[in-house]
Order: sequence, then C-alpha cells, then structure tokens
Amino acid sequence: MDERPETELISIPATPRGVSTPEIQTPSGQRSPRPPSKEAKSSSAWTPTSFISPRFLSPIGTPMKRVLVNMKSYLEEVGHLTKLNPQDAWLPITESRNGNAHYAAFHNLNAGVGFQALVLPVAFSFLGWSWGTLSLTIAYFWQLYTLWILVQLHEAVPGKRYNRYVELAQAAFGERLGVWLALFPTVYLSAGTATALILIGGETMKLFFQIVCGPLCSSNPLTTVEWYLVFTSLCIVLSQLPNLNSIAGLSLVGAVTAITYSTMVWVLSVSQPRPPTISYEPITLPSSSASVFAVLNALGIVAFAFRGHNLVLEIQATMPSTFKHPAHVPMWKGAKVAYFFIAMCLFPVAIGGFWAYGNLMPSGGILNALYGFHSHDIPRGLLAMCFLLVVFNCLSSFQIYSMPVFDSFEAGYTSRTNRPCSIWVRSGFRVFYGFINFFIGVALPFLSSLAGLLGGLTLPVTFAYPCFMWVLIKKPTKYSFNWYFHWILGWLGIAFSLAFSIGGVWSMVNSGLKLKFFKPPN
Repeated sequence: MDERPETELISIPATPRGVSTPEIQTPSGQRSPRPPSKEAKSSSAWTPTSFISPRFLSPIGTPMKRVLVNMKSYLEEVGHLTKLNPQDAWLPITESRNGNAHYAAFHNLNAGVGFQALVLPVAFSFLGWSWGTLSLTIAYFWQLYTLWILVQLHEAVPGKRYNRYVELAQAAFGERLGVWLALFPTVYLSAGTATALILIGGETMKLFFQIVCGPLCSSNPLTTVEWYLVFTSLCIVLSQLPNLNSIAGLSLVGAVTAITYSTMVWVLSVSQPRPPTISYEPITLPSSSASVFAVLNALGIVAFAFRGHNLVLEIQATMPSTFKHPAHVPMWKGAKVAYFFIAMCLFPVAIGGFWAYGNLMPSGGILNALYGFHSHDIPRGLLAMCFLLVVFNCLSSFQIYSMPVFDSFEAGYTSRTNRPCSIWVRSGFRVFYGFINFFIGVALPFLSSLAGLLGGLTLPVTFAYPCFMWVLIKKPTKYSFNWYFHWILGWLGIAFSLAFSIGGVWSMVNSGLKLKFFKPPN
C-alpha cells in the first residue's frame, strides 16, 4: 500500500466522465474543487504563470500536478521570468541586490541635497522673489513627476529590468539613438558633479582650516589647488568600496550632514543683521542681451538643483524584485521620504539666503556669504562645524555620483575579458577617474557658472527624456490628453535645456563681468 503524508491526500468528488473540475489551491497547499466563476472566464490577462492554470492542470496526474503547482509558486516568488545577465553580478550597480526602502531614502537624499542648494540664492539674485520662487516650485513638482515615471518604467516590460538609465533610453529610443541621447548627459552629469564637488569640497576644507587654526596657522598654508588635491585623495580612498549597496552608510552620513548644514546655514544667515546696502531688485547688467543670458544661467542653476535622476534606476536596481513584491514599491516609498526632506532643505536655503543677503550674494553661494559677512559675529566653533559638515557631505556625494561611471568602466572591461575586475583593476579605474576630475576642476574653477551649464546640458535627463520614454514604452492612446501632456512636457524640457545651456556658456565666458557685480565683502 502506498503510504503518503496526510498533507498530500487529495479528496476529489465524483464527476461525470470527460468533465474536468476546476480547482483552487488552499492555504494549506491542498487543492479543492470549485465551480468556475464568470470572472475567471472573462479574464484573459496573461501573467508569467498563466500557462499553469487549473484548466491546464486538470487532466494531468497528481504527481505531475504537484510539480507544476510548486513551479508556479516558485515563479511567482522569483518574479516575472526575468532574464538575468550574468555580467550584472560583476558590476558595481547590480553586484548586490539586498537594498530596501531605507537604502533608497538614503541614496536619493544624498544625491538630491548638496552643494547645489548653496548656490540657489545666486539664482534668486537674478530672478527676484516672484520668478525665483515660481521657477523653483515648478521645477520641484516637475522633477518629482518624472521621478515617479522612472520608478514605474524600471520593470515596464515583463521579464526585463532596466538597471541603468542608458538601458531604459535604448528600450525607448532604440539601441543607437538611446546611447547617443542618454550616455553623454548622464556621464557628463556624473563627472561634472564630481568636479564641482572637488571644487566646493577643497575650498570648504581651506576655509575650515583657516577658521580652526586662526592666527596660529603656519606661514606657508596650503594653496587652493593643494586643498583640491587633498580632497580628491580622500574621495579616492572612500571610492574603494565595491558596489552601490556598500556605500549605503556613506549615503546616510551624506543625507544627515546635508540636512544639518542646510538648516544651520539659513538659520544663521537669517538670525544675523542684514547688510545695510541690501536690495532685493534683480541684478541688471549693462545690456539687455546680457541680462537675458544671466537670467537663463540662473534658471539653469535652479534646474541643476534637481540633478539626481540619472541615479534613480541604478538605486532601484539594487533591490530584489519578485512578482508579489516588485521593486518599485520600496523605491517609491524611500523616494517620497527623501524628496520631502529635499524640499525642506532647498526652499528655506533659497528663500532665507536671498532674504538675508539679497543681490549682495557672492557667486560662491550662501556659504561664502555667511563667512564673508558674519565670520566675526558667529562663534568660531559653530562656523567650523558647519564647514566640516559640508566637507563630509561632498565626500559622500562624490561616491554615489561616481558609481555609474565606475560601472561603465568595469562593464567595458568585463565585456572584453569575460571575467570580473580584480581589486587592482577596480582600484586603478577609480584612481584614474578621481584625478581626471581633479585636473578638470583645476582647469575650470567656476562653480556657479559650471552649475548653470551643468543644469542646462543635463536638464533632459531629469525633465524631458522620462516623458518621451513614458509615451514610447507605455504607448498611451494617440491624441489623448495623456499623449499630448507627455509630448508637450518633454519638448518644453528640450527647449529649456538649449536656452539654459546658452546662458551657462555665456556666464562662463563672461566670468570677469560677473565678478564685477559680486564684489566680496570686506
């Protein structure tokens, strides 16, 4: 006699010959008969496990049925029959997939708040109260919507995860066009941000040293370029962490320090007496064309404040995803928390900084204004702590913005050699990248002008491309409101990108004229 565990015994009532009985699976794992419902008949949506349906299972014997049922449960747990690329296990973005909503919040907050917030009052000095506040508000909600689009498109096609921004662009625009449209702005955004971080990090370290050391400093202090080199060396040491999930702790440090110093900067600025010659009228330049270019550069600075969309898919790629628990759920939870705090940092810094200094704002931003106007009024320890927090944040932000470039370097190496990078090759790539950014920073030490140009050239990554990709992948009804809305929003982003880029180039070329209107305080 065949002895089986009680849990495997199945009781099936008699049915007429030739008629199969639809079945359902109970929570205990057994299967019980159930008459077919009208909803089941009308449902025709395909799922990865729909071919293992009760109708398909009925004529098959019990052992084979149990195998197929177990396979169905496994497929639902593993997820969408995803085709995995073996090379992903060797690359920094996808090497580890144990991320969660907390990691998503840390990474998004570290990428979304940083030195770009410090130069927002510079944009307000050219735009004024009304246009500055309006442009910042529109940009915030626009980029929040495109962020949601990218999160939803990460697994828009069953069986495929778009782990990188360029991969999603290729799926939407085609293999070659996607690379041409997305590769340059994403790499330029990562490398440009890293360069700007070296500039602001090195200058802040220099100011921190001057505050702490005071008159006791040696007669031969380090030059600004030497401080750039010190900061770059620290970045290279921290960049040896292997993958994106391994820098979650650094992202947490970066997020906490960014929130802290952003709050300290605007609170200290507002609490001090305003300069007697302050004015809130937008800065006017000698010619109307120069004023137009200056306004375009200011709008580019606002756009650059929201520069983290080239990392959204990469952050989501570090999370496990199954049919029952897709990755977009924890990613969107973490992103919502992160962008709430981002708004609580950006808006007070922009509005409070402009209120405290008006059009006397130096080109370096609110941190330079605080040091220039109130270095003798604020306790030295408090001011030094603020500058030190900025340094910590810049070191953390450098890591997350450099990770896509590290991933590209290693992808090229592994595709040619068909083996993972050794620790020496990986270290060599990161040392090379760090010093390349150092040399670029030494050659182009124009922080606010660089911010406007970066904002213009990379604006499509945040504001335009996601709208186009939504239409091309989701394919809404042609000429519907959804179709028109995304096409118009995308082309507006392209137009703004061209205009802001022109303003950024003009600002860099006329940096001497700009310095004339930003005289450092005595």
